[in-house]
Amino acid sequence: MSNLLLYDTTLRDGCQSEDVSFSLKDKLRIAESLAELGIHYIEGGYPGSNPRDAEFFKEVPKLNLRKTRVAAFGTTRRPSVKPSQDASLKLLLAAKTPVVTLVGKTWDLHVRDDLRISQKANLEVIADSIAYMKKHVDEVMFDAEHFFDGYRNNPKFALECLKAAEEGGADWIVLCDTNGGGLPADVEAAVVRVKEEVKTPLGVHCHNDGELAVANTMTAVENGVRQIQGTINGFGERCGNLNLCSVLPNLQLKQGHKIVRASQLRRLREISHLLYELANVVPNKRQPYVGESAFAHKGGLHVSGIIKNRETYEHIEPELVGSRQRVLVSDLSGRSNIVYKAREYDIDLNGQDQAVHQILNRIKELESQGYEFEAAEASFELLIQEALGKKKRNFRLDGFRVIDEKRVETEPPLSEATVKVEVNGVMEHAAALGSGPVHALDQALRKALTGFYPSLEEVELLDYKVRVLSSGEGTSAAVRVLIESGDGNVNWGTVGVSHNVIEASWQALVDSIDYKLYKDRKKKVHAGKSRAGKAHSAAAPAS
Repeated sequence: MSNLLLYDTTLRDGCQSEDVSFSLKDKLRIAESLAELGIHYIEGGYPGSNPRDAEFFKEVPKLNLRKTRVAAFGTTRRPSVKPSQDASLKLLLAAKTPVVTLVGKTWDLHVRDDLRISQKANLEVIADSIAYMKKHVDEVMFDAEHFFDGYRNNPKFALECLKAAEEGGADWIVLCDTNGGGLPADVEAAVVRVKEEVKTPLGVHCHNDGELAVANTMTAVENGVRQIQGTINGFGERCGNLNLCSVLPNLQLKQGHKIVRASQLRRLREISHLLYELANVVPNKRQPYVGESAFAHKGGLHVSGIIKNRETYEHIEPELVGSRQRVLVSDLSGRSNIVYKAREYDIDLNGQDQAVHQILNRIKELESQGYEFEAAEASFELLIQEALGKKKRNFRLDGFRVIDEKRVETEPPLSEATVKVEVNGVMEHAAALGSGPVHALDQALRKALTGFYPSLEEVELLDYKVRVLSSGEGTSAAVRVLIESGDGNVNWGTVGVSHNVIEASWQALVDSIDYKLYKDRKKKVHAGKSRAGKAHSAAAPAS
């Protein structure tokens, strides 16, 4: 196994991100997930900052975190008091964690302008704070705040601060790029010098203000740093912290460090998306390794390449980090995209050049109008069925009407929709109220059809998005509507485009219903084939 250790500070540094906040329940669930990922240290927060963090340290010992160690974070003592009298250090001890991380000043600018004490006094603060904590806890880490800035400005003093931490008995000295503006060459020079001056094991803590946190961390590792501090998804103050979801696979898959088990690494995407969900933040589609687009292919040349050999356009196997290969369809698609995508739906288009050509032309025509199938794969599958002449018309619209009425200024408007459809020669008329015009239309349509197709009762509209396509036209602009639906077993996306938002919504709703009924028929066909196969096997004579 590698001697590299991961220190996660999502629950403290990550919570300082502008859009991120976790409840106590969230933090405990995250701690369990991080332990399952194989993280070696979890920083739970500062016990004195808020009641939630204080409660976390009371509850976290009840979890089964395996070999993962929990750290409490705090500052070195105040210059005016002894360690035993410092309120912050008392709170850290009260957390009863096996690890304590103390942050202290190593940049002379901060010592002079923030603490307003002498450099000698700062060295004493560092040394005796660590020595005091070391008497009471198993492991003490010193986070050398702003170390790389301090080293650039006054290398002699910055190194003296590290030596003071070493003299105090620190188990780890962590070099921090707190402003996130360091460059790999500067990190390398500083780490090489530190290795000459101190013998204590080193860690690195990088922020991402220059988009170099991963590069700076890997440079530090190449020069002997053994502990890596960061957060899941790079959550953190300003532009964020080192993204563990990027640096972990880089080190393990590209450089051969065996930091976590292969089975744990395969959960990386799952845990990344769990944290996005708990933080109520939209996942970054383009995030390396774990983003939805990390292994998505759109250009026909690229798709043709990965069909022959996935290494042509993929730097790792997506499954190693729990991701998957995706092929997108658009007006940039070539024949390979269509054939590959159809295969995902168990549809073989090889040898059906006319159908492929028709699908390509139809996609290009629709996308020129504003349609997009990357998040509407159900609409795309129906388009394939139409090209093959297999799409069934489940009903015919005779007309619909949607009314929005606001009766009292202080009350929300009422939405009512009426729909008239024909199914197999039978006319059905239904009306429904909804929380909005699209909701009312959805309710009325399904109400009209459920008598003919009972399985539509299972369908639920899960998400609804509207995108204005041509902003220069103001309120007359065309819009694209994306709808996500589900039936309790699977979710699917459909799309509609029009200058009228209700018409665009209707298109997406109709596709959603058509896809559900198509899926049900497909399931029955597979079930019938399976029963026939079993019957044939049972009837076969014994050999």
